[in-house]
Amino acid sequence: MNEFLFIVVPYVCLTIFVVGHVWRYRYDKFGWTTRSSQLYENRLLRIGSPLFHFGMLGVVGGHVIGLLVPQSWTEAVGISDRGYHVVAVTGGLIAGVAALAGMMILIYRRRTVGPVFSVTTVMDKVMYAFLAVVIVLGMWNTIAGSIMTIGGEYNYREGVSVWYRSFLAFQPDASLMARAPLGFQLHALFAFGLFALWPFTRLVHVFSAPIGYLTRPYIVYRSRDEQLGSHRPRRGWDRISQ
Repeated sequence: MNEFLFIVVPYVCLTIFVVGHVWRYRYDKFGWTTRSSQLYENRLLRIGSPLFHFGMLGVVGGHVIGLLVPQSWTEAVGISDRGYHVVAVTGGLIAGVAALAGMMILIYRRRTVGPVFSVTTVMDKVMYAFLAVVIVLGMWNTIAGSIMTIGGEYNYREGVSVWYRSFLAFQPDASLMARAPLGFQLHALFAFGLFALWPFTRLVHVFSAPIGYLTRPYIVYRSRDEQLGSHRPRRGWDRISQ
């Protein structure tokens, strides 16, 4: 069962994530959009969207450091284990609360503003549910995991983080996740479930960076010439001589 949950399921979800994006881009380019609803309501969007997006940037940054950077590296540069977890808890909670608050505002807006609710798909509703569970479990694990690490009960940087790096190296060790607390296991499974849903929701807009703006030519403005060539410009209602 451990091999199925922590080896088979993650790789299946990752395959759906990659193949699903390729399929969506090839066969649904016009649907590759956030379905922007700013025209319908702007007040709540101006509050919820920055909170959610900046909070998620902090969440992603924290996961990159926590999962991909080995504990030996941070210790080598002079960061103690206690100092690392103090920063992790503080930064993780701030980012998590911001992302969760922003998402709640956006969900409230989507549910109470008629035109916005009408363009919300079933897959988007499922995505919001998975995303909320992932964020809440992540915040819980940030607090509980740091307390357990400092108390010597469980160090996720020597368990979950090692499993994740082994997973990316295609040499997964399911026993590492099997020994992790239930909160970490559920967080990982729901996160991979979210990755499987990703290509079929509005989350695809994450990969739509406006790179073309960096290379587009300048718009040249010039005054209209009073005389074009050697002929007097005719009026629009003049008859054309044959």
